[in-house]
Amino acid sequence: MVEGERNGSGVRRVAGGRRRPAVTPRAASPASHRSVGATPGRGPHRRSGTHLLVGFLVLGCLVALVSYLGAARVPEPAGTDPAGPGVGGERPGAAFPGNPTIGVAAPASPGLRPRQRPTRPPTPTPRPTPTAAPTSPAITVVGADVPATVDLTAVGGTDWVHWGPVDGVDVVRRRGGSGEIVDEGGPGQRGGYDANPEGFGWRDGDPVQRVDSTMAGANSCGVGNGFRLAVAGNGAERTVLLYAGVWMARGRLDLRLSSGGPTTSLRLEDPHTSHTAQFTVRFRAAAGVRLQIGWTVEESFTDCGNVGLQAVALR
Repeated sequence: MVEGERNGSGVRRVAGGRRRPAVTPRAASPASHRSVGATPGRGPHRRSGTHLLVGFLVLGCLVALVSYLGAARVPEPAGTDPAGPGVGGERPGAAFPGNPTIGVAAPASPGLRPRQRPTRPPTPTPRPTPTAAPTSPAITVVGADVPATVDLTAVGGTDWVHWGPVDGVDVVRRRGGSGEIVDEGGPGQRGGYDANPEGFGWRDGDPVQRVDSTMAGANSCGVGNGFRLAVAGNGAERTVLLYAGVWMARGRLDLRLSSGGPTTSLRLEDPHTSHTAQFTVRFRAAAGVRLQIGWTVEESFTDCGNVGLQAVALR
């Protein structure tokens, strides 16, 4: 059997028209140890080098970014302590005394230097409650003419007293009055008269309940003689109306407090006839202290120059 020639497909034609595949003998070759599909110059060691190169590039970018951000920080103002006096290198948000919160920046306050903590406004000091001042003693007196008719019921709402013979009674007081007007006597003898220039009336008297008008009064003649009266204090200002006069004499009105202090004096004089006056006395004294009133003859211009007393009213 004659073998034919091989064609381009590696199949040779044999006699008789039959085909069979060409058998290529195996030969040892260095290429038989390469991996299937391996391409010269593109092995695994080349891929590892590429990964390292990419990593270095990423690391370099991160370093450049950090450097840029650090350079972009706003510089501190010259001469400014970045953390405030005595704080060292701490910043708002750090955990240190006075700012225990971590990671929370302190709120900005207008007008403050960077990172300087705002100061709290001072706590107002409570003012002490004012207390009432202790009673300061005081006395004032003013003299004026006596009205033609004096209504003791109207002017003596707290108390009043009238002196002089009325219906056989020398002294009449306000019924239901406070009793704070006290007759303490006085040097010399007292007498009565009924020729006073003005009239006095009341509607709430005791023991004489009602009088429309009386011109009676009491008097005391001779230098140094006269009347001693007292009115109680209560801590508030009180007003006393004293109705008194002189006849051919100079009378001296002395006012002082039983607790001591200076004496306030006022004089009334008429060397020829009678003269009356309404003395308005305002005083302030503590409870238990009395206003003491002295009405005496300081000088007599006749054998019996005297001082007269008609009434005292307390408002």
